[in-house]
Amino acid sequence: MTTYLLAGGGTAGHVNPLLAVADRLRERHPDATVLVLGTKEGLESRLVPERGYELLTIDRVPLPRRPDRSAARFPARLRGTIDAVRAIIRDRGVDVVVGFGGYVSAPAYLAARAEKVPFAIHEANARPGIANRLGARFTRFVGTAVPGTRIRGGQFVGMPLRREIEQLDRFEGRRAGIRAFGLDDSKPTLLVTGGSSGAKRINDTISQSVTLILGAGWQVIHVTGEYRDAVDDPNLPGYLVLKYADRMDLALAVADLAVARAGTATVAELCALGVPAVFVPYAVGNGEQRFNARGAVEAGGAVIVDDAAFTPDWVARELVPLLRNRALIAEMAARIATVGVLDGTDRMVDLVEQAQSVK
Repeated sequence: MTTYLLAGGGTAGHVNPLLAVADRLRERHPDATVLVLGTKEGLESRLVPERGYELLTIDRVPLPRRPDRSAARFPARLRGTIDAVRAIIRDRGVDVVVGFGGYVSAPAYLAARAEKVPFAIHEANARPGIANRLGARFTRFVGTAVPGTRIRGGQFVGMPLRREIEQLDRFEGRRAGIRAFGLDDSKPTLLVTGGSSGAKRINDTISQSVTLILGAGWQVIHVTGEYRDAVDDPNLPGYLVLKYADRMDLALAVADLAVARAGTATVAELCALGVPAVFVPYAVGNGEQRFNARGAVEAGGAVIVDDAAFTPDWVARELVPLLRNRALIAEMAARIATVGVLDGTDRMVDLVEQAQSVK
């Protein structure tokens, strides 16, 4: 019986592909044990136990950005987390480690190497994170969600998608979504989402501009995110405000166009389902969100607007004319679907099994 240790977490972009791979491993190998390594603070602390997996936690050890006291303590703290993961590998008889990036992945990779346990990596972003760049030095089993990602040994597998997305029938899903959200079947739907934590710029601009969007003949599902201040709901017909969408699959099924951040999971799901998009990349970080969306934009299935430029004036000047051009939106839908991948979960699990076979 094989024991898998899946390491990752923090945000939905790490947790969702981890859970997709965990589910597929359990389906392929019902007798296997699937463990998840994360932190107590990340989104995994809630989502992993809810999915029925055992969550093992270690402390977050972020890489110091400046030479201060935390930098001086970093080597000892890192050794401590590596030792903790090595103990888990030995005590639980782990046969293979799979990392998805984030705080816990670097200690997992180094522990696996020290214990001579094979490991595989999934890199979600077009610009790889530090943990995965480190891990890629010690394994040749590196899957990427974005073609052309510059990481040692990387091979394109796509984004592991949740089963409800992977197997979504958009025709039947649309009918179910119209009922579930109380929408008008005769109107097109704009889906607005800033990801699991939300996006203040998107929330503010859409809430201030929603009458323009409704006036263009559209209805709106606005998912504001769990960790942002609530958006005041004006209770306008055709404007549905949700803090969290329990049935995001149905929201995607009814969407004719999306306004969203460009996290890899969001980009991957929209491309796979053929939902054209206006991407508003997160302005902080190393710019990976803009690169995540590049394939969809180059295919003609999406447009990008800078975070600072996404204002009510931009909505009036650019978005509303787009909403009125239904033929162009239909063409964008066909184009974005050409860069979508629905079998990323199976491809990544195949890579994990290849890593396991060389032990």
